[in-house]
Amino acid sequence: MEITWKGVYPAVTTKFKEDLSLDIEGFQRNIQAQLDAGVKGIILGGTLGEASVLNGKEKSALVHATREVVEGQLPVILNIAEQTTEAAKEVSRSAESDGANGLMMLPPMRYFADDLETVAYFKEVANNTSLPIMIYNNPVDYKKEVTLDMFDQLIACENIQAVKESTRDVTNVTRMINRFGDRLSILSGVDTLAVESMVMGANGWVAGLVCAFPNETVAIYELIQAGRIKEAVEIFRWFLPLLELDINPKLVQNIKLAEEIVGLGTEIVRPPRKPLYGKEREAVLNIINESIATRPELPMNQPIEL
Repeated sequence: MEITWKGVYPAVTTKFKEDLSLDIEGFQRNIQAQLDAGVKGIILGGTLGEASVLNGKEKSALVHATREVVEGQLPVILNIAEQTTEAAKEVSRSAESDGANGLMMLPPMRYFADDLETVAYFKEVANNTSLPIMIYNNPVDYKKEVTLDMFDQLIACENIQAVKESTRDVTNVTRMINRFGDRLSILSGVDTLAVESMVMGANGWVAGLVCAFPNETVAIYELIQAGRIKEAVEIFRWFLPLLELDINPKLVQNIKLAEEIVGLGTEIVRPPRKPLYGKEREAVLNIINESIATRPELPMNQPIEL
């Protein structure tokens, strides 16, 4: 499947049962809600997907479960966040065997690779898979920036096609377009900066709160594509208190709590994470409940003309 790398790509959470095993039924229910809302791809096993507590068999199960729901209508993307080049290559091979359509890749974990090592890491994985790749550029959380000079080397690999832009510097969208034209698709990776990034030319949005609010997320994207910026901004202003739950060390717990409140998941997380509690939970609940109480009417009764 060819991936266009445009539109809303949910970085979905992984659903667990009370015994902490995978909740495939609950997971697929959320995937169906994303599909119904009009997202353009599904990303598995990212930060929100609690990748660090998933084993290889579980990641494979999530790929298969997602494919059962989307039935070839959307690309299924698996995140790679590994400590070694060989492990990353193994994940890419497994993803391809399981039927994933693409990969999202972080720089090496734990070891702080320099620029040369990071480029070599990405290239070696890219050269050992036929799957298209989106580079996840998040120096704020993962302490390594993939610079424009590094991308200049990486685009030698034809299957490195996109970047999840999470530097939190919106001007980087313009810098990338000025440097690379349309060679790399740019997807905003920071919920609170999505509108600004897409207005400046980003092709899409790797979203977090979409897990609980898929219709609102897709509406914002489609309105921007239709040039209806004012309407998109109005929804975004309502959405912002929720979106700020994504730029928080406990984004997984925050978003899973939102999923539970709207009926699209539960707040169960795997240790060492624990569900929110006390005043912290109360504060997040207040944001979610206030947002639900003031939820805007969306211009979605009929498809937005793009």
